[in-house]
Amino acid sequence: MTARWPDPDRAIIGRYVASLDLRSTKSRAGYAQVLHGLQDVAERYEALDQEVLLAWLRESAVRRAPSTLLHRTRIVDRFLERLAKIGAIQRNPVAALRDECNIKQCMPIWRALASRNPQEALAELRQPRPFGSVLGEIMAEHVAMMRRRGYKYTSQPQLLLRFDRFLQLHPGPEAEPLSFMMDRWAATNGTLHHAEECEKLARVFAKILRHRDPSIPMRRPDPRPRKEASKQWRTPHIYSPADVRRMLEIARNYPSPQAPLRPQSMYTMLLLAYCAGLRRGELARLDLGDVDLHAGSITIRQTKFFKTRILPLPGSVVVELRAYIDARRRAGGSQDARSGLFWHERGDGHYTPEMITWLLSDVIRRAGLKPLRGKAGPRVHDLRHSMVVNRILEWYRTGINPQERLPFLATYLGHRDINSTLVYITVTQELLHLANERFRTMGAQCLSLGREAQP
Repeated sequence: MTARWPDPDRAIIGRYVASLDLRSTKSRAGYAQVLHGLQDVAERYEALDQEVLLAWLRESAVRRAPSTLLHRTRIVDRFLERLAKIGAIQRNPVAALRDECNIKQCMPIWRALASRNPQEALAELRQPRPFGSVLGEIMAEHVAMMRRRGYKYTSQPQLLLRFDRFLQLHPGPEAEPLSFMMDRWAATNGTLHHAEECEKLARVFAKILRHRDPSIPMRRPDPRPRKEASKQWRTPHIYSPADVRRMLEIARNYPSPQAPLRPQSMYTMLLLAYCAGLRRGELARLDLGDVDLHAGSITIRQTKFFKTRILPLPGSVVVELRAYIDARRRAGGSQDARSGLFWHERGDGHYTPEMITWLLSDVIRRAGLKPLRGKAGPRVHDLRHSMVVNRILEWYRTGINPQERLPFLATYLGHRDINSTLVYITVTQELLHLANERFRTMGAQCLSLGREAQP
């Protein structure tokens, strides 16, 4: 039977700190001090609830600077999660407040509790209940139906939830027509992006209404909002082979004294992102068993559009991949086929897509290709665009007709059809020059023959 917390002998804290595998005695002492301070407060109350958190914050704030207090709340968060997981407490009070406020993060809860008026701050933090508006039921039913039919259906529910939140925060007259609700939402923002969102929402609701009543005539989509919004899209940055070589060198020598495997992990991530055109989520989901060094291929499982594909890799990439897997084994990485290919010592051993983006973006910055701060400049996803453009350039140089190879490239990238691949073809000066040369040597002759055939 699991012991309850607070426990008189404080063995739960001791076991928890020991399980963290902290590197220094100072760190272990610091964690233990924070958790013993929390138990000192909890023992004075009958239940582990919001009052305990407030009392602990008051006592901690007397002795600690705000930055230190921020670090200590993270320690407490992880400890409370562990207590709830092993059944030592009935419920994590921070998780209870998150559920009450309909938010996912812990830090806003702590900031509200640490404010001068916690109850007022928590009230301002509360978000509307998902699909709690007058249209919430039919929207939730539609999302569930589409997912039962096998669609991932991820972006549309987010759009519906934003509209649902608007309807809850700005309720209209009773029995207000749907068109009036959508007009009110459209009027809240005059940007081209919001106009495109409103058109998407109208298409989704047209589908919802037709599912409920097939006699309703089909709505003709309006392409104008998307065309206008596309004019503001950021033009992808096409990395040259020299740029990629510079980024690979920086990744290989990335400073990481506490995680020695990380530079080689980043190097291999960058190599696969460029040479295989992998998305960041595909990199994060790669398992050790997805790599076949004998066949020189990797398997990308159930990604966008539910596609699984096996990608052959160039021999030079296979050599680097083999070297990484050897280094991963020497670093103590799990050899289970289901363990993450890009392994690290913390958490579940997987890099998240967000962490991969942060690390590779830092490499791009260190290469001098991206500003030191902000989201401006080249992106990690532009490696995928660059792979497409540089591959087509290579086909032109070797005399291969790109149109014949585009279906194979679409399959390699995991696209549904060739139209999705065409989006990735950014016209550079070099690509335009080579296309013109191909037309001059082949197409112009056909035009001349056509004129000669005229009577």
